[in-house]
Amino acid sequence: MSDAAERILIKGNEAVAFGAADAGCRCYFGYPITPQNEIPETMSRLLPSVGGHYVQAESEVAAASMLLGACAAGVPAMTSSSGCGISLMQEALSYMNGSMLPAVLVNMVRGGPGLGDIGPSQGDYFQAVKGGGHGDHRNIVLAPATAQECYDFMFRAFALAFTYANPVMVLGDAIVGQIKEPVRRTPPADALTPEQLDALAAPWRVEGRGKRGPGAAPRLIKSVYLAEGSLAARNRLLQDKYEAMRAEARWLSYDTDDADLVVVAFGSIARAVRSTLRMLRAQGLAVGLFRPVTLYPFPDEALRALAAARPGRRFLVVEQNLGQMVEDVRLALFGAAGCGAEVLWHGLMPGLLANAQMFEEPVRQALAGKEVRS
Repeated sequence: MSDAAERILIKGNEAVAFGAADAGCRCYFGYPITPQNEIPETMSRLLPSVGGHYVQAESEVAAASMLLGACAAGVPAMTSSSGCGISLMQEALSYMNGSMLPAVLVNMVRGGPGLGDIGPSQGDYFQAVKGGGHGDHRNIVLAPATAQECYDFMFRAFALAFTYANPVMVLGDAIVGQIKEPVRRTPPADALTPEQLDALAAPWRVEGRGKRGPGAAPRLIKSVYLAEGSLAARNRLLQDKYEAMRAEARWLSYDTDDADLVVVAFGSIARAVRSTLRMLRAQGLAVGLFRPVTLYPFPDEALRALAAARPGRRFLVVEQNLGQMVEDVRLALFGAAGCGAEVLWHGLMPGLLANAQMFEEPVRQALAGKEVRS
């Protein structure tokens, strides 16, 4: 790992790869798809130099299945893809959730549905935060907005994955993945060392019994529970774990204390909106930004606190899709004691490049209680 003073000019995708390798990732399985191809390309160079293994699989289905196997052995491992590639991984992702495995996946979202285009989009929000695969399961979801966060969040992803024995998804988009910015290769304060990750996996990972001494009991990692009541017990265990994850909710607020209107946005759209709000603040308008950093667990309690602190303030959700995160914002605020907050929505169509000027009129209209549709 580089010393703390080094800053390198790299893309968000490359920052993901550097962050993963520095965080202890030692296996990568993937298949190329735009706009995330710099991740496997960079991993193919980095992993051999740190004693790791890079495999270009024959498909996304194969890559996700390989990831399951490596995670079952307690190896810090990951895959990455975009849109339709992540769709192909959903069966294995459900298996990894059911088996309680610490997988890390990165989705640099492209426009959809279908093959769509290779431009920016936030259309995979539902797929990421509602589980995606079959059955009742949840992924922890982190939403970076900068190249530096692409680096930092890989440490957080592996730490959370091993702490909760659960898949973690880092959800970016074409802008976040392709933007080129200075990145400091310094582990964040909450990073776990590879040795700490290894210790977390030691009680359950699949390995030869000879490694654990004579008389060691066999270990079995599975996601099938056919005995009467066993699946119910497994789902109760998962439900308790997902409830515990609520402690990991993270968010950032900007100029919200006196704001009459709070804009809620994540990822690259939050960056563009923040520029809009700075411009409007300079004109005397009381506007602020609430940016969820974890999309699951969603920071609903923090949103409710904002609503309760200033009764009558409005909320405007801005996202690059046809209306997805707005449902979680409304769930957070609907019926909250003393809340009664009005939630408006504005969507930028997938595939378009966002800029600050695009959101000026929707924000002005929201201040007046009017919703500007896409």
